[in-house]
Amino acid sequence: MSDLLVFTSITEFRAYRAKLKGSVGVVLTMGALHAGHASLIVRSAGENDVTVVTIYVNPTQFDNPEDLKKYPRTWEADLALAKKSGAQAVLAPSYEEIYPDQYRYKLTENVFSTKLCGAHRPGHYDGVLTIVMKLFQITQADQSYFGEKDFQQLQLIKDMANTFFLKTKVNACPTLRETSGLAMSSRNVRLTDAGKEKAPAIFQALTKSSTAVVAHKKLTDAGIEVEYLEEHFNRRFVAAFIDGVRLIDNVEI
Repeated sequence: MSDLLVFTSITEFRAYRAKLKGSVGVVLTMGALHAGHASLIVRSAGENDVTVVTIYVNPTQFDNPEDLKKYPRTWEADLALAKKSGAQAVLAPSYEEIYPDQYRYKLTENVFSTKLCGAHRPGHYDGVLTIVMKLFQITQADQSYFGEKDFQQLQLIKDMANTFFLKTKVNACPTLRETSGLAMSSRNVRLTDAGKEKAPAIFQALTKSSTAVVAHKKLTDAGIEVEYLEEHFNRRFVAAFIDGVRLIDNVEI
């Protein structure tokens, strides 16, 4: 297995990118990589000549400073997982390089981003779309890979790529789950043992309830704080808090 190249300089990464031959896939992450991320990297490696993983904890998409502070950072483990899964390069730029304008310029979507997570996290999707646009421009990847757990994010990024005629194709990948049914997430490591026992109730409520109202009641009866539980696009969406950790999930109805 060849060595994993790690770039913290955008200029140095662009020089590397300019020399690449064949197709390039990218997996955009905020680190704290888990098996869900690994599945995206493996798919990219199987479909492209070169796979790049970006690791950047993007502050502009956090509406809660405490959430940003507590976001898990597992750098060495992330590099090991990226390499093992088939990536050739990691791009991990600094805030100063990503936002030389101090975030004066941003991308905004005015319809779908105001619903679900967007209704409860002001400015969240401005931050998401802005960082994805920047990383697509830097990596110039042919294909990108996103999990369906963040279905709203996935749809917004797809629409953005189409709207701005970007070269990077956005591919949807199935949500990976723990054996309990809990959707894999970097935030899961912040759950207490008691929280981990309670968390599978989210998936159970989504899949075993006749209506969204019934699912909502099941979660509140289980002592889980529900931020929203709604149905759109023939899917059932939820955001809920356990141990103060915000978890999201969605399933096809």
